[in-house]
Amino acid sequence: MAITREQGLAQVALAIQIENEGVNIAPALFQDLDYEHTYLEQVRSCFDWNFSNWVQSKLPAGFRFANSDFYSAIYWNPRAELTIVRERDRFFLTKGKDGKELSEEIRFETKPKFYNKRTRDGKDMSRIVQARSRGRLAITYSNECSLKDKGLDCLFCNINDTKRRFEKVDNIEWKSAREIGEVIAEGYREGYHGYNLTGGFVPERREVEYYIDVIEAVKENGIASEEIHGMACVGAPADLSVIENYLEAGYQHIATNMEIWDENLFKYICPGKEQFCGGRENWVNTLKHEVDVFGKGNVRSLFVGGLENKESLLDGLETLIALGVDAETSIWKPCIGSALEGHRSPETAWFQDIIQKNYGLLKKYGITYENHYYTRGESDPIALLYRLDGASLPWEKPLELKKTAA
Repeated sequence: MAITREQGLAQVALAIQIENEGVNIAPALFQDLDYEHTYLEQVRSCFDWNFSNWVQSKLPAGFRFANSDFYSAIYWNPRAELTIVRERDRFFLTKGKDGKELSEEIRFETKPKFYNKRTRDGKDMSRIVQARSRGRLAITYSNECSLKDKGLDCLFCNINDTKRRFEKVDNIEWKSAREIGEVIAEGYREGYHGYNLTGGFVPERREVEYYIDVIEAVKENGIASEEIHGMACVGAPADLSVIENYLEAGYQHIATNMEIWDENLFKYICPGKEQFCGGRENWVNTLKHEVDVFGKGNVRSLFVGGLENKESLLDGLETLIALGVDAETSIWKPCIGSALEGHRSPETAWFQDIIQKNYGLLKKYGITYENHYYTRGESDPIALLYRLDGASLPWEKPLELKKTAA
């Protein structure tokens, strides 16, 4: 399996386009896929990222390009330029009339074995912990954010609306630390290497106790501390000394997402984070302290790319990356149920430029692919850029690049 660098960059661009514009996939053509044993299905456990509401049947979670193994999540949009088509048991990503402009063979992501297992309490493991491409697990312990009841939720967020629409479809409910620990351990025995634990703001702000209970439950299920590579995604605390508690409990990575760098936009877009977490300055101070505690590259902060101008976003990225934070831009989608539903994100070319610059900053300040893997995973465009430059981890097959034909 080998591609040229130019082919790889073209696939990165396609992954960015899919995340920004979505991909058209006729659900009726894919209802007979073997989701029970073979294919990884979408589970709306935190946010619903699709551009249109679809609850009638299952959709694939993502795919890999057949000639490179690069991964792209599926963001369903029936109006998208890119389309996934089926020819018997083969699938292709196409563009243009009759797919004449583009026809890339793809393979839908396969599901892990634990998705067909149940917990000791009889719950479906796939609704407690989700596979996020290869090697990483994601857990949303709560699909409710108390900031919404106060009228202070982030304007781009649809976590509460996702629960409203998919509560019965995806069995969305509060997850106990005990059952999360059981499923994470099952995933690790199958070859997974890290997890990200997140959720909405709980009223009492008792994240520390809950996150510690989860990692203790992982250990109780037979996983050694040095193998866990758990990441706690938390808000900025009023008392920065609590950050040490996460490290002492066994977390090796931590995330505090800035979302917005511009000070005035931060107050407007994230009013609850401004009022209940000490304001923007405390978020920056929290990230500095987290680097002091966890070390360079073990702290992540995401920005919602597209909500502020490029100059401001790049300033925020470089400021945090220079401090040792794995700071990255996500691609803003005006989600269904968010306050910004119906708005438009920037053109795909805007994101392609910002992501290339973001990657350049990470390389400039020494944030490695291993850092990135444990804080973000192998399924985003920046991970693909690392892979194109020859980076890989022991359990990954290095990408083979072939020379461009003369």
